[in-house]
Amino acid sequence: MGLALLGCVGALKEFRCLLGLYFGTLLLLFATQITLGILISTQWVQLERKVKDVVQKTIQNYRAHPEETAAEESWDYVQFQLRCCGWNSPQDWFHIPSLKRNESEVPHVPCSCYNSSATNDSAIFDMISFPQFSRLGSPAPPRHNADICVVPANSYIYREGCEWSLQKWLHNNLISIVGICLGVGLLELSFMALSIFLCRNLDHIYDRLARYR
Repeated sequence: MGLALLGCVGALKEFRCLLGLYFGTLLLLFATQITLGILISTQWVQLERKVKDVVQKTIQNYRAHPEETAAEESWDYVQFQLRCCGWNSPQDWFHIPSLKRNESEVPHVPCSCYNSSATNDSAIFDMISFPQFSRLGSPAPPRHNADICVVPANSYIYREGCEWSLQKWLHNNLISIVGICLGVGLLELSFMALSIFLCRNLDHIYDRLARYR
């Protein structure tokens, strides 16, 4: 919005300095996007390994610190939306200390792994309606281990790991992602060309005014 305001003011008030700044900022932004695209395409394996390490660390430290739950809530949201459980499989959750229950030897997983479409159990469905899934209202208070919503691993849970689900989502939406990136890039190029055109026209206007004087 600030960049658009800069271009509008420069065009309406015929300020060459603002138009030049608008062009330079757009050029820098376009170059940054191209650089990021090249880095992502060439460093994809390292990026995937980094994401895997971050996710596995989040799973290992799940609800270990009740006051720091942003990463855990985000991963719960990913599992809930992509209909998956764990990074490789639900077994990633089986040895997490905060999910263990003394009264049962059956491994437990977070409620975000629960496949609510496979059953009509409304009680479980209410349990998985986490406050963070609804981004409206005040943030949820920190949960202690005793308040963690878990379900048995032998119940109706998603059996597919999120690594495969993410890859499948990227494959299915690759054309849309590339199309959006190309559209944004073309818009930036057109706006840069327009700013240069306006600057050149201002030169002609100033030359004509100088002749009349």
